[in-house]
Amino acid sequence: MAYDVSPTARTLTVLELIQNRPGITAEQLGDKLGVSERAARRYVAILREADIPIESTRGPYGGYRVGRGLRLPPLMFSTTEALGLVMAVLEGPRGTADPVETALGKIVRVLPEPVARATDAVRRVSARGPDPGVRTPDPEITAALVSYSTGHRRVTIQYRRHQSEFPMEVDPWAVVVRRGRWYLLCWSHAKDAQRVLRVDKITRVEPQPADFTAPVDLDPLAMVEEHLAMGWKYPIEVEIDAPREDAACWIARSMGRLEPIDDTHTRLLASTDDPDWYATQLTAIQAPYRILAGPELQAASHALAQRLLAASTLG
Repeated sequence: MAYDVSPTARTLTVLELIQNRPGITAEQLGDKLGVSERAARRYVAILREADIPIESTRGPYGGYRVGRGLRLPPLMFSTTEALGLVMAVLEGPRGTADPVETALGKIVRVLPEPVARATDAVRRVSARGPDPGVRTPDPEITAALVSYSTGHRRVTIQYRRHQSEFPMEVDPWAVVVRRGRWYLLCWSHAKDAQRVLRVDKITRVEPQPADFTAPVDLDPLAMVEEHLAMGWKYPIEVEIDAPREDAACWIARSMGRLEPIDDTHTRLLASTDDPDWYATQLTAIQAPYRILAGPELQAASHALAQRLLAASTLG
């Protein structure tokens, strides 16, 4: 544990350790906290002074345990508060073993079912690691979108674009977090097409009487990542001499859409604003491939090949 952790934090950690490992000794507590055995006993004394029944047993199999009578007060969260907590946790890259992620899972498990369903829906479709310059959306708007998504309720939203706002009637399939950015995957009734919208650009949400049914095979994160790979300045088409399953190991979903041509060939459809960067990403493909469309990418790949050849030439 870090040297600058407050005494209060250490005392609460002692309580958690004793709850999770009944029979833990003062020496073991000291090792976990990075303090002396005497200091660990002092933290136990602080807990007892706070009327927390910490019992101790002497002998080779003795140690501390929480006695009967400990009752922690319940935590009460609204949907907005619970989702705000999830949003705060998802701001940074965290692994499954991260203690904050573990603690968040515990909180979600004890929330009332409607609140837990909304917050967990966001956790399950989150790709970690924020991009620079991300904007956190309004928690109340986000909470409403998640609630109507899990409740399969059609909504009308106000969407901001280029200093102006306009209404959109959509079926909110899912709210997805990717690299710290929050997206609404939805079906637009005006466009009669799938859309991916930035949640931070939504200024109002109003429910409509109609319900909706999401696609049966819906994979929200995959659909958002494929969508984000399209619509850039330079269109791309690449043919790869490998099955789609192999190509998917080399090409991230955010780089484009992979379509099987046959059992041994795959088509990559995408677009980019940076052909030089995209050309370097294609070098991860461990099979022959051909750039069929995208003269800018063809030129960037040719230039990259020349640099690699020059670098490998023995002087």
